[in-house]
Amino acid sequence: MPHEITATIISIGDELLIGQTINTNAGWIGMQLGLIGVRTKRVVTIGDERQEILDTLGEATTDIVLITGGLGPTKDDITKHTLCEFFGTTLEKHPEIEASILAFFTSIGREPLEVNRAQADLPASCTVIPNTRGTASGMWFDVDEQGAPNAKATVYVSMPGVPGEMKRMMLDTVLPYLVQRFDPPSIVHRTILTTGMGESHLAQRIEGWEDSLAAEHIKLAYLPSPGTVKLRLSAYAEEDPDAAIQRINSKVAELHALIPELIFGEGEQRMQEVVGRLMKKHGQTLSLAESCTGGYVSHLITSVPGSSAYFTGGVVSYANAVKMEELGIPSDMLELNGAVSQPVAEQMATGVRTALRTDWSIAITGIAGPDGGTPEKPVGTVWIAVAGADGVQSKCEHFIGSRGAVIQRSALASLEMLRRRLLDSSS
Repeated sequence: MPHEITATIISIGDELLIGQTINTNAGWIGMQLGLIGVRTKRVVTIGDERQEILDTLGEATTDIVLITGGLGPTKDDITKHTLCEFFGTTLEKHPEIEASILAFFTSIGREPLEVNRAQADLPASCTVIPNTRGTASGMWFDVDEQGAPNAKATVYVSMPGVPGEMKRMMLDTVLPYLVQRFDPPSIVHRTILTTGMGESHLAQRIEGWEDSLAAEHIKLAYLPSPGTVKLRLSAYAEEDPDAAIQRINSKVAELHALIPELIFGEGEQRMQEVVGRLMKKHGQTLSLAESCTGGYVSHLITSVPGSSAYFTGGVVSYANAVKMEELGIPSDMLELNGAVSQPVAEQMATGVRTALRTDWSIAITGIAGPDGGTPEKPVGTVWIAVAGADGVQSKCEHFIGSRGAVIQRSALASLEMLRRRLLDSSS
């Protein structure tokens, strides 16, 4: 097994601790490190406090320490000064950085303040990482305890907390430098996307297959989210990357044979993209009738570039009056069955398909909560119908979670139902 390169991620900012800003940086950084073969051992979120920063830096025992936040021009941004204290250095003016800051302010038609110019004052012992999207430079420290270069030293990298600035800096400079500096072992990843079964039941279903991965030196990670479970297979490419790829591909083929009905894609694919490709392939069109999802499925569909080739439009029939007037649902059907029922869902699907003259249609009606449930139809009860030239099919789902989770799961389940109908019709 090759030597493992490890990392600590430190996120600095009071706004992160109180929930005013969601810390998406740490998760993104961890994912990028994994892709280059670096294992994140610890993620820490701390406030803008000098001693807290010093203590956390001192406690890091990994090869790499990546720091985000606290590099702005205001007094509460103390990361740069604290790093000087930690590394026993002082700030010095970098004329080329000051020139780039002045050019930035000129480009937006504003006069820089003295605090903006001061962002060109950086620790003397660091290697400056240019910021192409802002004024806060990154800082790379690669020294031993005596301040001298050392091949075995921990590398500390401080970057802005603004996601767009940090990501550009990571992709353009930090990640390539880390690969060059540490030569981490190459890791091969392949991610399989599943839906229709929760994490626990899925793990039970594939338990024997999962146990067989150890013999091939493959690790499996479950990555659940509302409505989907990602299965990420990873293997070190110790000598021949192609051999690692072949080992993973062989196990993926076994997985496809084991749970073919649950797999809908791979990697970063989204269900709406998978459905969109099938619609384009067959040259067919789609319309939607949404009640409890309030247009969310339409949003997902239209988030895919080129969706105008197959998506005609939809009706958000939130009120019963709209269901009757726009989708042709009889009032006695609503009175007898209720809006959340099989007959209403199926009539919504056939009604919108007829009105918009499409090949396929999806209808969703349900109780997203947190109120509105009854003993017979509790919160999370959702009817989904898909109509096509070969008729209409429907099913009832009982989703758990928050209102947002019910809506997300409903949308995903409806697209998955359409995906299966499209595959069945083509075969």
